[in-house]
Amino acid sequence: MTETAPLIRLGTRGSPLALAQAHETERRLKAAHPELAEPGAVEIVVIKTTGDRVVDRPLAEIGGKGLFTKEIEAALTDGRIDAAVHSMKDVPTWLSDGMALAAFLPREDVRDAFFSPHGDTLAALPSGAVVGSASLRRQAQILAARPDLKVTLIRGNVDTRLRKLAEGEVDATLLAAAGLNRLGRGEAIQTHLSPEEMLPAVAQGAIGIEVRADDARTYAYVRALNDTLTERRVTAERACLEVLDGSCRTPIAALAEAVEGDRLRLRALVAEPNGRAAWRASREGVLSDGVALGRDAGAELRSAAGEAFFERLADLF
Repeated sequence: MTETAPLIRLGTRGSPLALAQAHETERRLKAAHPELAEPGAVEIVVIKTTGDRVVDRPLAEIGGKGLFTKEIEAALTDGRIDAAVHSMKDVPTWLSDGMALAAFLPREDVRDAFFSPHGDTLAALPSGAVVGSASLRRQAQILAARPDLKVTLIRGNVDTRLRKLAEGEVDATLLAAAGLNRLGRGEAIQTHLSPEEMLPAVAQGAIGIEVRADDARTYAYVRALNDTLTERRVTAERACLEVLDGSCRTPIAALAEAVEGDRLRLRALVAEPNGRAAWRASREGVLSDGVALGRDAGAELRSAAGEAFFERLADLF
């Protein structure tokens, strides 16, 4: 009996969360397209990325969040896979030539989750407490709220970070609630931090599926999964990031939310890594104007922080 070649090969990182996201995509593809429900029609291809291999240095020092996507994009380019499943907060502001984001799955919880044996909030931590985080966005907002705390590098998957907390290496840590929910571990969350307490990363909680722009067959399969509201929210946030020339070298946060009717509200922030200065902007308009709202908010933040701010941060790495 001859084995049938898969109709769609999904590329993903090999972490438990990345695999959970790939399997969610697989389930949705099979539900939307009966022919993909046949055995072997969808294959998940695990690709090791530089971001997974190097875990003892901040991402900003070794090339940024693109280190979680570039090897997967290379597999897409050379035809080893047909579609890439990404955490959208890891996707660089500009895609590689010839690539397209074909779909966004319905967005998960955008909030950060807080863990500490010393209390349920940042405010409850004792002076001098050490918070483990690899995110400059989180670091800046933590130190803006509590300049008496210390933030230290802590990378790795969910289990690694929670183990370091349990062993007393740090006094508190933050994780994306979306990841915990997708891993079936949402009940373990100690406290959800509201966006007012901790504005999330651009596209936090969103899964995007990338394809080759000229691959009409795969694009059609994947596009059927697209959640329009998630697409508009994430696109607005990424438009803001684009104006800020955003990378993980700059503490940037943004959240677009649907409000009453067809309205969209966008909040964005850029800050000094040490939390000593932060600039905020907000916009509201119709959902279809999300890109314009994001760009306008980004322009306001770029002007408020000043070009010297961005140049100085770029020179640090």
